[in-house]
Amino acid sequence: AGDVTPAEAWQALVDDPRAVLVDVRTRPEWIYVGLPDLRAAAKEVVQVEWQTYPTGSVNEAFLDELEAAGIERDQTLFFLCRSGVRSVAAAEAATRAGWRASHNVLEGFEGPPGPDDRRTVAGWKVAGLPWVQA
Repeated sequence: AGDVTPAEAWQALVDDPRAVLVDVRTRPEWIYVGLPDLRAAAKEVVQVEWQTYPTGSVNEAFLDELEAAGIERDQTLFFLCRSGVRSVAAAEAATRAGWRASHNVLEGFEGPPGPDDRRTVAGWKVAGLPWVQA
């Protein structure tokens, strides 16, 4: 369904009680880097790896895991990864599988590296959106 900024995704998650944020990063990223905090929207992030850790291979059970999470085909989905690359592939796969409104969150959770090779120039965290770290 297209790309949205982190701020646009956040607003939609707050405004639409059925909207879902699917974080497609790996388990170590969720644990060590952090997760969006959706408590203010009375929601939890759905965590489904697009690529499995540690091999980096595409998660063959990705669509089954979305289904198992109870996400209905008519819900609005926002897919998030580290920088907005894996989430594009996940959103496209969900769309092909029949989820009607699958959006990619541009810039991801951490954004691309800046001139100093640190991820401090864009993304969910840099936008000042709520997040937590384990």
